[in-house]
Amino acid sequence: MIERVGTLGLHRQPESLRVRGDVLRMDAVDHRIIALLAADARASYAEIGSVVSLSAPAVKRRVDRLRATGVIKKFTAIIDPAAIGWTTEAFVELFCTNRTSPAQLRTAVRRHPEVVGAYTVSGQADALVHLRAADIAHLEQALERLRSESFVTSTRSMIVLTRLVDDPHSTPPDPPAG
Repeated sequence: MIERVGTLGLHRQPESLRVRGDVLRMDAVDHRIIALLAADARASYAEIGSVVSLSAPAVKRRVDRLRATGVIKKFTAIIDPAAIGWTTEAFVELFCTNRTSPAQLRTAVRRHPEVVGAYTVSGQADALVHLRAADIAHLEQALERLRSESFVTSTRSMIVLTRLVDDPHSTPPDPPAG
């Protein structure tokens, strides 16, 4: 059974979004549908409809529109890393040669199954990589493979001790009143 949740917090988002030359108007119902799907992407249109007071076909039409305009990019499963034994995490700052592009970084980090997130960043480092591994030995192997990329000049690692926020999408905040 789906439970009621707040709407997805899209702070300072205009009520109409410009998408592919068209204006997409999003109302409070769209925001609630997005929040419900973020909490449980397997919820049926009927379940969502009962929460937002729409029929299942009306919910489907809205979800189809949100998908077509790129508001909803994909539906996915969130895997519990502990369930597969990957409980060791680290964030690694990558320092790269001057001519390393974001596209090169993206291609390289996708070769490493331990990489669960990668970002270009401001500051001294060129990129920040989030790694998950089974244990310290596995993490070290992954880090050595990452360091062997031709454009990496050095790294700085931080091992995660405690995960303070597990699922940022579990209870999306309400949007600002407006």
